[in-house]
This record gives sequence, C-alpha cells and structure tokens, in this order.
Amino acid sequence: MESHAEFLRLVTLDEGLADAIRRDWRAAVADLDEADRAILNYVEKLTKDPVSVGREDIEHLRSVGFDDTGILQINLIASWFNYINRVADGLGVGRE
Repeated sequence: MESHAEFLRLVTLDEGLADAIRRDWRAAVADLDEADRAILNYVEKLTKDPVSVGREDIEHLRSVGFDDTGILQINLIASWFNYINRVADGLGVGRE
C-alpha cells in the first residue's frame, strides 16, 4: 500500500491527497471530482470482486467522461497493480 501511495504522490504532486486516499479513500472523496470517484469505485470493485464488474460499471465511467481507451487504461493499470501485489504477497516480499 505504501508503494501505491508513493506512486500517487509522484504523479499528482499532492501529498495531502495521497495520504487521505491511503487512509480511507471514501473519506477523501469530498475533495475529488465525480470522474475520480468513479475510477476509485471501479478499481475497488475490480480488485475485490472482479466477476461482479458489468456493463453498468463501464457505462458509469463513460457517463463521467471516459472513452473506451481511458476505460481500458484504468482497467489495465488497476489489474497490473493487483497482479504485482499478488506476486509480491505470494513470495512474501515486503514482509518483516
């Protein structure tokens, strides 16, 4: 999780936002626009229950301004992070 927070700090240049999202992204959403909230809802669902992702989730992303390329990028980035986390967890990387 810390590596993801650091990545967010680097790409957004907003340490406060990164820290708030790391602690509890739902509590931080008041400062986020609708598109950012939609991304976070989507990637949380994709991470926790990927088979439940459906057409309505994709349509919601479209409704807040994402095109198919943007949706694919959101999906690929979240999926890649999930994959890397599972590889690291499976090898015990980062544990003391």
